[in-house]
Amino acid sequence: MPELPEVETIRRGLTQLVLHEKVKQVEVLYPKMILGDPSEFEQALAGETLERVDRRGKYLLLRFSNAKTVVSHLRMEGKYYVKQATEPVDKHTHVIFELASGKQLRYNDVRKFGRMQLVKTGQEDQLASLKKLGPEPIASDFLVETFYTGLQKKKKALKTALLDQTLVVGLGNIYVDEVLWQTKLHPLTPCNAVSFAKAKELHDNIIAELKMAIAAGGTTIRSYTDAFENEGGFQFELDVYGQTGKPCKRCGTLIEKTVVGQRGTHFCPQCQQVPK
Repeated sequence: MPELPEVETIRRGLTQLVLHEKVKQVEVLYPKMILGDPSEFEQALAGETLERVDRRGKYLLLRFSNAKTVVSHLRMEGKYYVKQATEPVDKHTHVIFELASGKQLRYNDVRKFGRMQLVKTGQEDQLASLKKLGPEPIASDFLVETFYTGLQKKKKALKTALLDQTLVVGLGNIYVDEVLWQTKLHPLTPCNAVSFAKAKELHDNIIAELKMAIAAGGTTIRSYTDAFENEGGFQFELDVYGQTGKPCKRCGTLIEKTVVGQRGTHFCPQCQQVPK
């Protein structure tokens, strides 16, 4: 699933490729992709101009004229491509925004898990999926004290808590494994067992890791590509995710893989021990 660095990379790409483009018409090829009436979705966006592309956590917010916003979640395999209208349409393309310039913004999704919803601009935070989101992982929004207090209120495993998007947004399976390894915290560590010092270290590692991943264009493990159809480059910088059986870069102990919250989880059994 694209995590914050991948979604942010896509956002930046779309800003370069289709900002200020006017929509001639929208064609929904897979109606279940749209939350709401697909016909109303198509009609409401015809004639509107894409004024801005924003992001909230792992959600893309396509801001159109007349206060219309498309909230888009890519889920597992979602991608946006910009093609000429004359180019063949891939069988996994499910929504096409036909632009006045002759280009098309195409949403492609092999698994068909992605979803789009049209809302009035400014009201997207009232959606159940966005309402619960925590702060963005930047220093001005993501405060150490608030993060620590939030951890102390939870008894669940640290990895599970970081994945649920309420303490901080944007972390998925890859980056949670990475920041926990960097902070020497076991994924099963109870949240309320994390000291303030460790919470601050984890907080700082989250901000730094996601910033570096964005700079590298995200991480491509299976199929992620950006709006230019380029793979990310951060997969070459991963310390623990996908490194099962390889020596830990700190201590040489072989990296292990387990399951936490139904998610494959990578850790070093020497550096990351569950508190007694």
